[in-house]
Amino acid sequence: MHASLIQIAVNEDESVNSRRERAASLVVAQRGADLVVLPELWPVGAFAYTAFADEAEPLHGPTHDVMAKAAAEAGVWLHAGSFVERAEDGTLYNTSLVFSPEGGLAASYRKIHRFGFDKGEAVMMGAGEELVTVALPQTTLGLATCYDLRFPEQFRGLVDAGAETMIVAAGWPERRRAHWTLLAQARAVENQAYVLAVGCAGTHAGIEQAAHSIVVDPWGEVLAEAGAGEEVLTVEFDPASTATTRERFPALKDRRLGIPPRRLA
Repeated sequence: MHASLIQIAVNEDESVNSRRERAASLVVAQRGADLVVLPELWPVGAFAYTAFADEAEPLHGPTHDVMAKAAAEAGVWLHAGSFVERAEDGTLYNTSLVFSPEGGLAASYRKIHRFGFDKGEAVMMGAGEELVTVALPQTTLGLATCYDLRFPEQFRGLVDAGAETMIVAAGWPERRRAHWTLLAQARAVENQAYVLAVGCAGTHAGIEQAAHSIVVDPWGEVLAEAGAGEEVLTVEFDPASTATTRERFPALKDRRLGIPPRRLA
């Protein structure tokens, strides 16, 4: 399976509309890939809290339309990162979109764990309530966003829902980059799953981004890692390795806590 992680730079001197079009061009340029992934809140910037309300859009708004067209033109599965969604009741959400190679909306995911403690995203946005997986022909994706990476129970829930490859779209700060790498590897090892974690480059509202997007295999080995600037990280991986790893080292079968209820025939 061929994946392209677009580590797009978010800079304040570029308009949201211009960045949408530029991101779409980068997606289209990945024609031939199976899966393309964008980072968290790339239209506005993950830490640009003061712009969230002004740049919020409905689920089927400008970002949806531009990304749907790009997915169809490239003929790829596209995790279009996340944007600021304004729901019908006015609530803002940090929402990710996944498109099929035909440009259809295959799934949307509202970020469950909001960052900021008593400010920023934590008080400005609503919390998602549903785990989301997406079945591709080669693998089943489990969706997570940035701060979610610190909550292993979410990833365990995704495993129970059938996820084999975890996608983490992020706007992770540079000052905690060591955590980014460590947690991506931990989530891969403990769930015996691939982790494809893509971050932004650039600076959001004065916060330097960690970038360094990373792909980790089910044994915790780093298959590819990006640098600090804008780039497209490409990787080839074998989704079948997830099942093979779980069969050869069946640690998940030895779980004693948090096991889903047994289904009766």
